[in-house]
Amino acid sequence: MTKEELTLAIIERLKEAYPDAGCTLNFEDAWKLLVSVRLAAQCTDARVNVVVQGLFEKYPSVEALAAADVEDIEAIVKPCGLGHSKARDISKCMKMLRDVHGGQVPDDFDELLKLPGVGRKSANLIMGDVFHKPAIVTDTHCIRLVNRFGIVEQIKEPKKVEMALWKLVPPEEGSDFCHRLVEHGRAVCTARTHPYCKDCCLQDICQKVGVQEHL
Repeated sequence: MTKEELTLAIIERLKEAYPDAGCTLNFEDAWKLLVSVRLAAQCTDARVNVVVQGLFEKYPSVEALAAADVEDIEAIVKPCGLGHSKARDISKCMKMLRDVHGGQVPDDFDELLKLPGVGRKSANLIMGDVFHKPAIVTDTHCIRLVNRFGIVEQIKEPKKVEMALWKLVPPEEGSDFCHRLVEHGRAVCTARTHPYCKDCCLQDICQKVGVQEHL
């Protein structure tokens, strides 16, 4: 089985196993997802979803959050960890949305990367979940699983994994595929324990590359 064939087979099986997989950050507007993604670094999505309720209640628009004092933002987002740097990035990002983009989140990948605190993973998430454009979100689950599956070989750098997956994953499948990897990584192909291979829908085709190293 070629890597292309393996990838397509995995995509189809994960579709059956996790038909409703999607973004676990709650959002109504693109700018809110931008904020939540920044807060999610080294923090659970569940906690972020709780914390942002207070933030968005006090600052219900891009303009309001852009005008807020960084210290006030930090006081609210502190439970997410790294409060000072996250608050600073959120403030700068909202100001740039207000001053450069008319309060709107750009639907261009390169423009998203220019926003403070936005990296490739965040930009891809926005492109896929907000604008429904091709996207590959290489979070820790994605990197660990595609190495184990044998789709990529011992590649840990997020951008390199992303570039490898662009060559294998059909563009229209990328965003949902990555969400399903998160679900599978949490439930079966776990990081902190041995993966539950006997319960895995991929056990007969997974190459189990790097399992012993707990990638």
